[in-house]
Amino acid sequence: MLRQFLGALGVLTALVPDRIVDVFEVIAVENPGENTVHSWFSPLIRVEGLVITLAALRDGRLYAWLMNLTGIVGAVLFFIPRLYEQIAGPLVYEDPESVEWNEHLTDGVRLIGAVYVLLAFLDRRRRNGA
Repeated sequence: MLRQFLGALGVLTALVPDRIVDVFEVIAVENPGENTVHSWFSPLIRVEGLVITLAALRDGRLYAWLMNLTGIVGAVLFFIPRLYEQIAGPLVYEDPESVEWNEHLTDGVRLIGAVYVLLAFLDRRRRNGA
């Protein structure tokens, strides 16, 4: 079930990367629309969606690797949520200093991190036959 969900999420991300960025901005940024997103960011999101879709379709090693990486990223997000702002700003925006992050972003990042760790843990249990 998790694989199917991730596959669908990957397809959605690959098909409408600009909409994914718009949703991200509405949730994470106080001044959405006032910042210029790097021109190469949407194609990067599209590639991410394709990789997630392929991994979900294949199961196997690529999917296991992706889920392990998801768990590691989740742990980092949970324990060091401010690091997300430091990485996401320059990655997404041409002028990261002008980005005003939502005051609740840290709590949201921590929650996403916990969900990532849980998903990776559940997948690991499934792969180990537990």
